[in-house]
Parts: sequence; structure tokens; C-alpha cells
Amino acid sequence: MPKKALILLEGSRMGTGQLYVQAAKRLGLQPIILSADPAQYNYLATENIEAIRVDTDDLDALIRECSRLRETYDIVGITGFPNPGESLYAIVAKLCRHFGLPGPNPTSIERCCDKFNQRQLLAEAGVPVPVYRMATNATEVESAAAEIGLPVILKPVVGNGSSGVRLCRNAEELAEHAIGLLGGTYTWQTSPTILVEEFAEGPYFVADIMGNEVVAVGAATFGPPPHFVYDEYIYPAPLTVEEHERIVKVALSCLRALDLNWGPTNIEFRWTKRGPVVIEVNPRLAGSPDPQLIQLACGVDLVTEHIKLVVGDECDLRKRHSQTASAQFLVPDRDGTLDWIDGANRAADVPGVAEVTWYIKPPTPIIRKGDSRDCIGHVIAASPNHEQTEVILQLAVDLVRWSITPFPTIDE
Repeated sequence: MPKKALILLEGSRMGTGQLYVQAAKRLGLQPIILSADPAQYNYLATENIEAIRVDTDDLDALIRECSRLRETYDIVGITGFPNPGESLYAIVAKLCRHFGLPGPNPTSIERCCDKFNQRQLLAEAGVPVPVYRMATNATEVESAAAEIGLPVILKPVVGNGSSGVRLCRNAEELAEHAIGLLGGTYTWQTSPTILVEEFAEGPYFVADIMGNEVVAVGAATFGPPPHFVYDEYIYPAPLTVEEHERIVKVALSCLRALDLNWGPTNIEFRWTKRGPVVIEVNPRLAGSPDPQLIQLACGVDLVTEHIKLVVGDECDLRKRHSQTASAQFLVPDRDGTLDWIDGANRAADVPGVAEVTWYIKPPTPIIRKGDSRDCIGHVIAASPNHEQTEVILQLAVDLVRWSITPFPTIDE
């Protein structure tokens, strides 16, 4: 009898891919990675799994490769990760549909991939969203910003991980970032189209959903503007019962508006003067370290439960305990060559620390981009309450050190 296999499109630099590989093995499945560049995922050798090079943007090529693999394996499920963009998850949905496997609705996923289209559908359904406009050139950007009023957010209509997203606080920053996006320094997955939107000021929250159930609500902070690089995440979010219920209510209205009713979704909010305003609906599981934090906070392993859905089994979202779990990201303050890292073992030995993870290994050149790719690692801690978790986390982070040598400058 052929071995049951789970096909994973692409991987994840920040660790989610390895979580899926490990969970698939625990469920008795053979994970197989299909990637345009398997070498970028360091854990593949560690986990000793098959990785096949294939253009993951080419649906026909993926169908051919999966058909070839079916000659050897019983392919029971297909899923993947948004690397580099949400459009890959739409391809996952189409693959599942082609092979008659459980998966999300491709049309629903594609509607979410376009942030302008997503905004329109949410607004039409009465879901609170920032004021927004679409622009395809610098003149339209300037006009849209004038209508909305500064400060505004500029972001590519298609993309993820805050890539290309900037807060523009004045006319100079607006013009500079518009030129950067449209002038060739940003790599577009589609024709250049910019979403110009109101800066919804207020605390940031995220709702993690499986099917039609909000499993957890977390909170996060960011590093200094104009970028949106995560600084710290915490689960559960410090909300009152009423505030939590309001976020859940808006989250479920998003699912209805976008026809999302299968598998994982994560929804980002800002709590403004209007209450929770939807910043983005991502029709997929949030990346690491969210799944680890949720498992530590309430005992639900969203990675394993998602795989169960992918292979046609029922998932179990019952909460098994209640803790506070938090992650702090390790973010360099300069460009240069990462020479060494130290203190990870000491930090991991601190009671209450659950994980110390590096995404890269020295020596590695670091060029900050002002998005999630700037994070080079994270530390996770958990305890029975918020205050204790914060103390543990800070103690551990203070033990972690690294050295970056600036790139040599060319003397004129």
C-alpha cells in the first residue's frame, strides 16, 4: 500500500514550514515540499524529507508534478504557505479542487489576495475598514492622499509580510515612497497598483480563526515608524470581555462578506475611536510564532488541526488550559554582516522560556527592508499571567547578543 503523503507548497523561513513537517510526521503522513528554491529552507535537511524543485507559480507544472508523485504516493492533502505572496495560497486551492481534495474555495481566496477588492467587499457588507483609494501612478497617489488626508498608508495591492507598506506622514515621505514603489525598487507580483488608505491609529489586534470559529485573539506592537516590523506578540490580548466580543463579531462578519468558511483565517485589526477596524483579512494560518503562542496560551495546535482538515478529518478546537504567551522578535538596528550570535542556550534555560529561534545563521549579510524579513529570530515565553510572562521574556531577551559589522564604505 502506498504511503500517505501531504504536499506542502513552499516552506517558511520563520519556522511555520517546519511545524507543518513535524505535525505531518506525527499524524503518520509523508510530507513532501514543492518549492521554486528548496535550498532556502534550512530545516529540510534536518527533517530529512523530500523536496522537489518546481515553479510554484505555474499551476500546470504543479499538476504535472503532483500527478507524477501519485504514481508512488497516496496524496491525501495539499496545502502551502504565502511565499512570497497570498496568490500561492490561491494556487493551493486550485490544486485541491483539481485533485478532488479538501481545501478552500479558490474564488474566495483570490478575492482576498487583491487588497483593494477585499476592501470593497468588506465595505459593501458594512464591515468597518479604513478610508481607501487605489492608485497606479504618482499623481493618483498624491490625489488620493489629499482626499483622505495625511498621514496615510501606502501598500501594494498584492503582497504580504508588510512588504512595501509604509506610513507616509508628510508630502515628502509620500512622494519618496510612491517613487520607490513605482520606480523599480519594489518587485511587483502584478502590475503596479497601490492602495492608499487612512492611517487607522490605535492598538493592533489579530483574530485567529479555523472554519467559522475564532480560536484566539492576540495583540502586537511594532518597531518605530514609518515601517511595520513586529516587535512583540502576546496571547491572549489584554481585552475586556466586551472588547473581545466586538472583535469576534467583526471577524465573523468578515468571513461572511468574503465567503470564507473553510480552514484557517487570520484577521488584523486596529482599535480606533470607531472600535475595531479591519486592516487585513488573510485567508490562511498566521505565520510563526502565532501558532506556537496559541498552543501555549490555550492548548490548541492550529497547525495539526489544519492538517486534519486538509486530509479530510475533523479538527478539535477545544481549549485545554489558560496561560499568557508572548514572543519578542529579534531585529537588527543596522545593515552589515551578522558575524556571530550568542546567548541562545542561556535564554532557553530561563524558566518559562518555551523557544529561542534564529531564522538565519552567521555569517550572513543583513540588508533591512522595513518589513517582516528584518526579523532574524524570536524568543517565546509563557506563564500563568501577563506580568510574569513579560518579566520572563525580558530576562531571556537580555541574554541574547549578536554582532553586526557594517558593510565597508567606498571612499570617494
